[in-house]
Amino acid sequence: MAGLSAEDWTAFALTMRLAATVTVLLLLLGTPLAWWLARGRTAWRRPVSALVTLPLVLPPTVLGFYLLLLLGPHGAVGRLTTALGLGTLPFTFAGLVVASMLYSLPFVVQPLQNAFEAIGQRPFDVAASLGAGPLDRFFSVALPLAWPGFLTAVVLGFAHTIGEFGVVLMIGGNIPGQTRVLSMRIYDHVEAGEYLQAHALSLYLLAFSFAALLAMHLLRPRSADRP
Repeated sequence: MAGLSAEDWTAFALTMRLAATVTVLLLLLGTPLAWWLARGRTAWRRPVSALVTLPLVLPPTVLGFYLLLLLGPHGAVGRLTTALGLGTLPFTFAGLVVASMLYSLPFVVQPLQNAFEAIGQRPFDVAASLGAGPLDRFFSVALPLAWPGFLTAVVLGFAHTIGEFGVVLMIGGNIPGQTRVLSMRIYDHVEAGEYLQAHALSLYLLAFSFAALLAMHLLRPRSADRP
C-alpha cells in the first residue's frame, strides 16, 4: 500500500485486528442466538429480534452515547469492571470490541437466522428418524446446510466493523495505537486538509468493501440467486 504513513499503517493494523476479533466473537455468540430466533417457539422471540435489529435504525452516536454511560465509571457495567480491577472500558480497545459487537450484531445474526429458517423442518425430521439427537442434528444438518449464511455473516460483520465511525468516535475516541482505526484516520486527514491521504485511504476501503461483497456473491450457491 504505497503512500501510507506509519500512523496509517498502525490504524490499518488496529482496524483489521478489531474487525477480526469482533467477527469471531459475533459468530460464537450470534450462532446460538440466530438458531434460537429461527427455531424457538417462545413469545420472547419477537422482542429479542427487534432488539437485535435495533442498531440498523438507531443512530450510531445514540448507541455510543448510552454505551458510554453504561460502561463509564458511573455506569452499572463500569462500576462492575472497576470493582473487578479491570478499569473502565471506554477509550480502550476492549471497549471498541464491545461497542462494535453490539453495532454489528444484526449483520451477523440476521443472515444466520435466515439461513437456519431456509433449511425447513424436513432435514431435521429425517435426521431424527435415523437416531440423531438435537445436538447432532445441529452440527451435522444445520451447520452444513447454513454455510451460505455463515459466509454472508462473516463478510458483512467484518466489513461493517471496518466502516464504523460514530460508535468508534463515542466509545473509543481517537487515541493513536489504541482506538484510532481507519475511519478515524480518514477523518483526521480531512480535518487537517490532507485530502490526498484521505482519498488514498478511502479508496483502499472502497476497494476492499467491493471485493468482499463480490466474493460473497460469487461464492453463494446459484440457487440462492434465484427468485
